[in-house]
Amino acid sequence: MRSALACLVALAIALPAFAQAQKPVRKTPPVAPAAAPKRVAPEMTCPAPLGVGVKTKLSFCEVMIGRDPAGGVVITIPPHKGSATLTFDLHNLHTYSEEQVKAHRGYSRYTATIGVLTMDNTLLSRAVVQNEFRAAADLVDRVSGGAGPGGVKAVAPTGTESISVAIPEGELSVSLLGEKLAVERMDGPAMYTQVGRPIAVVSNVMLEYRPGPPPKPVKPPVKKK
Repeated sequence: MRSALACLVALAIALPAFAQAQKPVRKTPPVAPAAAPKRVAPEMTCPAPLGVGVKTKLSFCEVMIGRDPAGGVVITIPPHKGSATLTFDLHNLHTYSEEQVKAHRGYSRYTATIGVLTMDNTLLSRAVVQNEFRAAADLVDRVSGGAGPGGVKAVAPTGTESISVAIPEGELSVSLLGEKLAVERMDGPAMYTQVGRPIAVVSNVMLEYRPGPPPKPVKPPVKKK
């Protein structure tokens, strides 16, 4: 009797543990690996192309003072996961004169300020490039397609500032717009803020991002009968 009772007690204790052991284990679904980052030259709309550098072969694009992002240098940002990183080189814009350089009157000190904006006019970042010009060696490059000696343009980029801007997730395009230009010359200082004036140059525009899903299509509103 005692032996049978002991067996029943042992069975009662073992059954819950056995049932628990038989409970199916839920498998955690595998997490998809994050997409590898891409580094590309993004699509870009340049309203005022300066031209291609004779030595660097870079494409230079003028940045004009403006208030409407749609009229600036518009850069397309592919759908991305997390922040994307936009990088570019910012240069000042100089009109070169061999005569002034030989006469030691070619000195200029430039400070150009531009904005990086979303298409709804939200400022993401400002970028500034400052440099001094004294001689031809201070030019970044000469630009082909002009009437000067060697077929180069008188206008050329000078000075270089490497710019990096974080682009929030969800933004699919940004605009580069000029804000102001301060110039100091032999004949005195000047400040330029007129809309439509080219004040800077960009080159080497690149984008690094992790590809994300394309935006969901917007359903058209249902027309009421």
